Amino acid sequence: MDNTFQKALLSGDVTQVAKFPKSDLHNHSMLGCRLGDIEAFYGQPVRPFAYQGNGIHDVNRWIAEIYIPVFKRPGAFEAVVRATFTQAKNDGITVLEMSIDAGFGNLFGIAPGEIVDTLKRVHAEVAPEIDYRPELGFARPLQVGKLTAFFMSYLEQGYFRSIDLYDDESGQPVENFREIYNLAKSAGLKCKAHAGEFGTAESVREAVQILGLDAVQHGIAAAGSDDVMQWLAERKVPLNICPTSNVIMGNAPSLGAHPIRVLFDHGVRVTVNSDDILLFGQSVSQEYLNLLHTGCLSADELETVRQTGLSA
Repeated sequence: MDNTFQKALLSGDVTQVAKFPKSDLHNHSMLGCRLGDIEAFYGQPVRPFAYQGNGIHDVNRWIAEIYIPVFKRPGAFEAVVRATFTQAKNDGITVLEMSIDAGFGNLFGIAPGEIVDTLKRVHAEVAPEIDYRPELGFARPLQVGKLTAFFMSYLEQGYFRSIDLYDDESGQPVENFREIYNLAKSAGLKCKAHAGEFGTAESVREAVQILGLDAVQHGIAAAGSDDVMQWLAERKVPLNICPTSNVIMGNAPSLGAHPIRVLFDHGVRVTVNSDDILLFGQSVSQEYLNLLHTGCLSADELETVRQTGLSA
């Protein structure tokens, strides 16, 4: 076997896998570092995430009760973003689509311009070699008018290159966000959204059609419909998948039986990503090894997935 990434995978050594270029196209910035990084900043232990079976509501509760007190400390935004860039650099991430929530300004009491200035500076100081593609994220349950106002305040910065819609998929219909996505398209931004993490195969197709998505975050429910998989494959719409997140949150039975196998076999473009390292504890390199060691995908197939991400 002459492909060195495959050899690294077969060695089982995560430090070897981390030496090779990879993408992370599904990364929620403030949750993108290790628990130890948060504890080092906070100066005391922080409870690790424990899923209780309540879907995204468990994540939101944990963020509100456990992480927000940390994030509201002075200097927390820069410290955590710095730790996330460092984590990505150490994992061999060369293409990073890391999202910043549009509500961060209110949470941290920081103006959009200051957020952008911090991101630019930390990126330049920590990992200038990473092709960082700043992403602006929207929480789906929030009132659309408020989100639109947030969006416009960030859009005028001329910095962000993509948008994402996340949180509770049942929060409100995707149709409500059509205007924001049309504005994003007009501004030349890549359009992404979470769909089919907790929803159905049809909810994935609906989100792509209504919002004109260029990529789907998660999208694993599409594996339940041959028709939807064929539709995605024909349109070459990539799914940015986070295997460990899906298993822990109860949306995949195991890593060995993860839907990425079915999606890959049906010609759907898939990538492997971290989602929230702070919550789920797995880097992108670890995710590749997990899929190999559980027999979900072969080393050759994972090389195909890696190249898909790098060409995004």
